[in-house]
Amino acid sequence: MSPRVFLVDDHAMVRAGVRAELGDAVDVVGEAADVPSAVEGIRATRPDVVLLDVHLPGGDGRTVLETLRGELPDVRWLALSVSDAAEDVIAVIRAGARGYVTKTISGPDLLDAVHRVAEGDVVFSPRLAGFVLDAFSAGAGTPVPAEESVDPGLDLLSAREREVMQLLARGYTYREIGSRLFISVKTVESHASNVLRKLQLSNRNELTRWAATNRLL
Repeated sequence: MSPRVFLVDDHAMVRAGVRAELGDAVDVVGEAADVPSAVEGIRATRPDVVLLDVHLPGGDGRTVLETLRGELPDVRWLALSVSDAAEDVIAVIRAGARGYVTKTISGPDLLDAVHRVAEGDVVFSPRLAGFVLDAFSAGAGTPVPAEESVDPGLDLLSAREREVMQLLARGYTYREIGSRLFISVKTVESHASNVLRKLQLSNRNELTRWAATNRLL
């Protein structure tokens, strides 16, 4: 079933462009241009995913999120902003967003991000993940709810990405991992790329050393 998506952005052309890029792969159930109408619309529609601009008239995206997060715990939030400032990224993730992507993202990548967030994954534009890892390292709070881990980077991985990470670190091929987890090789490749990006590692050898250091093999 297609994710039900609510769009929050103060520019009508941006909302129209996002609708066009997402196409029929999602069900856009509503949209809003400011904080009050966003809160009202999200309450009324209870979407699976809210695509949320960070800066809005009369407030900001974090205000919308903080207003509704406790009331609507099943709604997942994905920030979509022109800003790539560290303070914006950290603020909205602390508030409970499951990811943050910039408006330079391509249509297919945005669609993939929406689906992944709807499924419970955490999604960041590549260079923004470093801001979140820095916040972990500095003890700035836990931006993404997750079980305790040895290395804070582990908290950025979804359950499936953790499974793929461990099998990669143990030397399994993509095809072998796909067979064990009943997923396609293409999906394994996508998860592997996400794992390396989120952990800020360059290759499988670094991943194996990282997993061994953190007693995850």
